Formats: sequence, structure tokens, C-alpha cells
Amino acid sequence: MSERKTLEQLTDGELHISHSQISTYQNCSLKYFFRYVEGRKAESVNISVTVGSSIHTALATLYRSIKANHTEPLEAITETFKTCLSLDIENSELPIIYSKTTPDKESAIAMGVKMLEVFYNTVNIGDYSVVDVELPLSAQLYTHEGKPTDFKLVGIIDLLLKSPSGDLLVVDFKTASKSISKTAVDEDTQLTAYSYLLASNKFITSTSDIECQYCVLLKTKEPKIQQISTIRTRSDRRRFAKIANVVLAAIDAKIFMPVQSWLCSSCDYSTICKKW
Repeated sequence: MSERKTLEQLTDGELHISHSQISTYQNCSLKYFFRYVEGRKAESVNISVTVGSSIHTALATLYRSIKANHTEPLEAITETFKTCLSLDIENSELPIIYSKTTPDKESAIAMGVKMLEVFYNTVNIGDYSVVDVELPLSAQLYTHEGKPTDFKLVGIIDLLLKSPSGDLLVVDFKTASKSISKTAVDEDTQLTAYSYLLASNKFITSTSDIECQYCVLLKTKEPKIQQISTIRTRSDRRRFAKIANVVLAAIDAKIFMPVQSWLCSSCDYSTICKKW
């Protein structure tokens, strides 16, 4: 079977690719091969991934309540997090890899609760209104020259806000152990993918710029919140389309190789990679 056909297919039979798949290939094409071509199960799951997922669920609950004009209290948000994390840990089919800062379930819960408390008490949307929470979008993927491909780009936007003047703001939530630089955010392709999806679905015009923001919950001894804003333009979207199509071409050409980087320490295919 062609590697091209192993990309995610939804019930409508159309081929789809996500930014996560594109990013995985860029970071390590061999990891892409293990996950999306061979369909291997991960060897383990890092507790940071589980905590991050549960925090996303808690924040989605918070912003859905704000959209409904009823802001959930902090206690309800932290309880959502604790319930979600506990269930994910208890139901995991894979070994959970803990860390020095979170060596067990209780410490992971405590860390997440502290992060959410700081977030709840310091972050607000001001005059913005909530357009949608965990907004799923798909769009035809074109080449940078404007020619359609047989793929659709898919993605889920954590939070979409609107200013009183009607300008949109894309917010993506992250958990991290250290601060993210402004340069890294300016060059990030995930936000560009969201911009592409919004333009294709006519939330903005094809020529419009859009403001995007990373809201980072830092897993430091005393949790902090980092908010970094950036702008995505039409030229950014064209460049992203070029990157996406180069990745697809490389997959078609069956180009898969390991890439040594800091990501290796937390890779969920480290054992099989060493045997490759």
C-alpha cells in the first residue's frame, strides 16, 4: 500500500493530513514511519503529555462556560482536570513515564492544579468574545502555486476569540517546562496551519492577516503563564502550503530516516528506533 494511502482517511473517503503529521515528519521522518505508515503503538506515554491533554480539557470547559455567559468556578475547572488525568492514567494501555518534578500521579495532579490556579487568576479575555472552543476545521490543500491537491488539511483550534471591532484572535494552549521564545512563535507552522484553515473557511479573507497567540502554562516550581502574540499573513500561508506539499512528496518517495535531537529523550519509539 502506498504511504500516501496510509494518511488519515475519514468516512467520506477523502485523504486528510494534519499539522501534527507534517510536524512529526519534519522533526523525525522515521517516527512518522513508525506511527503513520506501520501504525505501531507507542511504547510508552510521557506524563507531560497526559497532563497537557487534561489541562486542555479543563480549559475547554472553562471557555465553553464563558461562551455560555456562565463562568465555571475555579474548583469546577480543577476538578475537571483531576478527574480527566486520573482516568487517563488508570485507563492507559501504555506505561506512564513520570519525571523528576512529577514522580507519581499525586504530584502530577498537584502540579496541574497549581498551573490552572495561576491561569484562572491571571488570564482573562477582556473585551473579546468567544467565537468557538476546540473548533474543528478542514480545507482543501493547495500547492503554493494555487493548484488543488487530493488532500485536505485538518485541525482543531483551541480557542477563537473576536474583538469588539470584529478582528479574530487564535489562541493555542501549551504546557511547557521552560519559556518559549518570540522567534520560535513567529516561525511556528502550527499557527500558520490554523490561519490557512480559517482563511479557507472564510473566517478571514484570503489576503487578510490574523493575530495568533500561544498561551503557555509553564511547569516551573512556581507556575507562570506566558502569552506570546504573532501575526500570520497570506505569504505565510503560501509558504506553509509549500512545506506541506514537500512533506507529502517525501512521503510518496518513501524517505524515512532517524533524526537525532533533544526530542529523542521523550520519544515513544526510542527502543524500536535503536534497532532500526
